[in-house]
Amino acid sequence: MSARTQAYREKLRNGEYDLSWMHANSEWGVRAIPSKRGLTLDDINIGSYGVIPADASASLSFAPRGADFDASDLPSMGYTLNTRAEVWAENMGKLYEEAVARQWSSTRDIPWHRLTPLPPDIEHAMCQLCTFFTEVEFIAGDVPGGWLGQINNTYHETKLFMATQVMDEARHLEVFRKRALANGGGLGKCPREVEEGLKYIFDIGSFPQMLARLHLFGEGRVLTLFRMGEMIAQNEAEKTIFRLCAQDESRHVAFGCLQLRQLIAEDADRIEEIHEALDHAEQRTLELGATPEQLEPFLILLGGGEAHMDTGMEKFAVLRKKIVQEYLQRCHSIGLERQERCLLKEAKDINII
Repeated sequence: MSARTQAYREKLRNGEYDLSWMHANSEWGVRAIPSKRGLTLDDINIGSYGVIPADASASLSFAPRGADFDASDLPSMGYTLNTRAEVWAENMGKLYEEAVARQWSSTRDIPWHRLTPLPPDIEHAMCQLCTFFTEVEFIAGDVPGGWLGQINNTYHETKLFMATQVMDEARHLEVFRKRALANGGGLGKCPREVEEGLKYIFDIGSFPQMLARLHLFGEGRVLTLFRMGEMIAQNEAEKTIFRLCAQDESRHVAFGCLQLRQLIAEDADRIEEIHEALDHAEQRTLELGATPEQLEPFLILLGGGEAHMDTGMEKFAVLRKKIVQEYLQRCHSIGLERQERCLLKEAKDINII
């Protein structure tokens, strides 16, 4: 028991109280005013509560930003991400509010009753694709979740948003698993190549590398595929799944881009670190190439059946170029000129301006 606690217990025995904590708040009387959307995170960033440390946080504790505390007197929580450049970006509060407002339920909000029997080749293809997306969404939730405890509590908006992302990805893997099982098909095959291709996202040494590999490169690719979903969907249930998942995924990509743009603006020495992470991501994509389990479901769904896979291949080539184009445009938008360094062959023929 600390000397302070012992002294206070003695005061209580004598019928005395302290109450010094009542006079610690220098912002007493400053009121947060709700906006039209309600009382948002941005609305409560008033006075000292909204001051983001220009460099590193003075505290490694759980003390909330703006509270009264002596940093030297509090225990360290072992945070490793303590600078604004690493984990802060403008509009984090708005992104979090959007994430909370747009939560949906795979149980209630998908019109499962609109599923009808499909030709076997179409059902096989959709179930295999849903199996792949379930694998993808497992890692897309596990990786950010592993970094949450490393982010300094001062940057709580970032932590809050990442928590919504973990929930989003949980819902995505749930909804794709449900689709695979809801129409008489079932889960498909998980090849070694796909699992190895996803595992590389775990093999990262820094938070910016995670943002580059997962959010900018990986989730950017998945976002394009989700947006394509309404084209390959066979019914209203599938259209709703892809539309809602794309809505969530666009926030995750925006989060990564905002974070990386802030880092590049404040610490240009980290640019090469980001480039190297993307070099590795692109190289892994080239090495693994396409597997039958990953490619052929797209060809069947894009072509309209097993008999039209050649047509599906033509459409898939356009889709692949679109994926690379959107990826390079995102790199350009955050201040990362990637086109000349990009290892993906489609990059050379793309105009990103």
